[in-house]
Amino acid sequence: MGLQETKIESLPFVTAELNYLKPTAAKPRTYAFDPPPGEPKSTNLPEPHLVPIFNGRPIARGFSLDREGFALLRHPTAVKDFYDENEIRRVYYPAAEAFIRATLKADRVVLFDHTVRRRVEGAADIRGAGPRQPATRVHVDQTVSSGPNRVREHLGDEADELLKGRVQVINLWRPIRGPVRDAPLAMCDGTSVAASDLVASDLIYPNRRGETYSVTYNPAHRWFYFPDMTPDEALLLKCYDSATDGRTRFGPHTAFIDPTTPADAAPRESIELRALVFHRS
Repeated sequence: MGLQETKIESLPFVTAELNYLKPTAAKPRTYAFDPPPGEPKSTNLPEPHLVPIFNGRPIARGFSLDREGFALLRHPTAVKDFYDENEIRRVYYPAAEAFIRATLKADRVVLFDHTVRRRVEGAADIRGAGPRQPATRVHVDQTVSSGPNRVREHLGDEADELLKGRVQVINLWRPIRGPVRDAPLAMCDGTSVAASDLVASDLIYPNRRGETYSVTYNPAHRWFYFPDMTPDEALLLKCYDSATDGRTRFGPHTAFIDPTTPADAAPRESIELRALVFHRS
């Protein structure tokens, strides 16, 4: 049963604080390293809002990557240690590539990045300093500009030809340990997001400049999560889609603090893998 036939308001939900972008006149930017003297590390300032986040499990089969921008799927893994980089690339990458290609009926899938996260109370999210922390701001990993740039960055001479077809950037997210009760992931229904809600924001590295979307608050947004996710489950999240035929192109998401989380819940551990997905037509 899809969302169109379901009264969302009848679903169980929690009310939680999500960190939207505080509107600013200038383009937001964040340094991924120590900023130059006198400059703040980020001008991407949070504006917290309390919102209902609906339990999507009763209607899990009704979600569509092309409509809402996310989907929950069963995806067991043979990986024993997600903190072993060699095992991730040797075991997880080939299985994930085949899974994404078959699920999305893609002609080609290229995996280009992954991030392991383990929440540590009070720790800052710092690149290159061990496992990353859950991302606690509403965002989309790519933009209308950075999506195609990923193809150029990773596929060089092939890029121009590949960009003639449909290209997606897809995030495959899963728990490393579960069930996840601490800092779960919330996804915004892409059909409730206006283009004006998405604000291109610079992410500055020592040798390059990336771009993501921050998101400003809109009371029309509909948020969902899947409580108690296990390592045999995975989420597909749409971060970019070149198709402009009305389907969702960008899927905002964020970790959040669930007020119903037990005090003794294990800290969230997860991995996200990013893929370029190509369709010739």
